[in-house]
Amino acid sequence: MNNLTNPKWWEAATVRALKTAAQTAIASIGSAAIISAVDWKVVVSATLLATLLSYLTSIAGLPEVPDE
Repeated sequence: MNNLTNPKWWEAATVRALKTAAQTAIASIGSAAIISAVDWKVVVSATLLATLLSYLTSIAGLPEVPDE
């Protein structure tokens, strides 16, 4: 079955993408010494890019979703 039409794949890929987004945001925010020094445009941009890359990487396959 094609990954993009498989609801289980979307669920697993979304969980991975959300984890990646959270990790990227935390790392980006954590690089500032104080919260007022956070460059929020960079945080949002890096987080969106990491989320997109997570989905693209998941197209290659997810071990949580066996091939049918």
